[in-house]
Amino acid sequence: MTSSEGSVPDMNWSCGGNAVATGHSGSNDDFQKDVCDIDACQGDAPSSQREEHLTRQIQMENSENPIFPIIFHAKSPFELEYIKSLEQENSLKIPEGEVVITTRSEQQIASDDECFKLDLYMDNLSTNQFGRLLIWSPRLSSTHTLLSKNFSAFPVGTTCVADIQLLGKGRANNIWESPQGCLMFSFTLQMDNGRILPLLQYVVSLAIIEAIEAVCEAKFLPPPNVRIKWPNDIYAEGLKIGGVLCTSTYSSERFNVTVGIGLNLDNEKPTTCLNSLLQKSTTNTHILRKEELLVAFFGKFEVLLDVFLKQGFTTLESKYYEKWLHRCC
Repeated sequence: MTSSEGSVPDMNWSCGGNAVATGHSGSNDDFQKDVCDIDACQGDAPSSQREEHLTRQIQMENSENPIFPIIFHAKSPFELEYIKSLEQENSLKIPEGEVVITTRSEQQIASDDECFKLDLYMDNLSTNQFGRLLIWSPRLSSTHTLLSKNFSAFPVGTTCVADIQLLGKGRANNIWESPQGCLMFSFTLQMDNGRILPLLQYVVSLAIIEAIEAVCEAKFLPPPNVRIKWPNDIYAEGLKIGGVLCTSTYSSERFNVTVGIGLNLDNEKPTTCLNSLLQKSTTNTHILRKEELLVAFFGKFEVLLDVFLKQGFTTLESKYYEKWLHRCC
């Protein structure tokens, strides 16, 4: 993606397998873009070599329970009904042998304290659109791929979270393994204006930093020195702790965007993590949780996105540069 507001965006096609990403209209006449696997296009085979490798890895590491469930959770009765319809249709594109779709309660699966707590998240969420339909799995190949493959199946704002991610997406088709302790999520949105699409990653990055600061303030914690390293990396105390990836397809005169975010919250390796930095500067034991940080992010992002779409990035530019790692003073 480029950085000038007047340029046409480069689309970063990063869905996996043989999926086709389409718009919400569902029309067969829509323009569709075939997207290729990172290991190159695998033809029409039902499972790519990468997915087969992933399945074998999961089975080896978890011989007693090789199937990892996907859990759906929603904010309102309307969204709960939508989940039931998805389950009945059974039409989602899921890597073979990797997961099974279910609406079982999290208590049946997520007994580990490090697992993402669905109820804690939903109870505190107050957005109008984003994050209200949540997909969670204890282990997933890629949150980004799951949403990209099934973009037309979900309402805009749908979010996917994984506790462990084996084939996370990065810039230039890099693959990232994301262990326990990271907040890893992707969500969907749509935009009409392709000229400002490259600037979306800056809005997302700004929302991440504002969310971190807001949660720290609410807990009476001194916020760490978190900054944006152009174009889409998140740094704290000079070390990388996260990043942003925005990919898009075009359909029915709209850009279907999948935003992926990884933020190192509790894992000190290979660089550092937010909670380690916080514990160095305070005796407060109330460290940041993934659920509250995600709630804060969507609260900030929804406001910033509205300003961005209505008034342009120039309105947010001063805020963005205040959080820029490259500032001289």
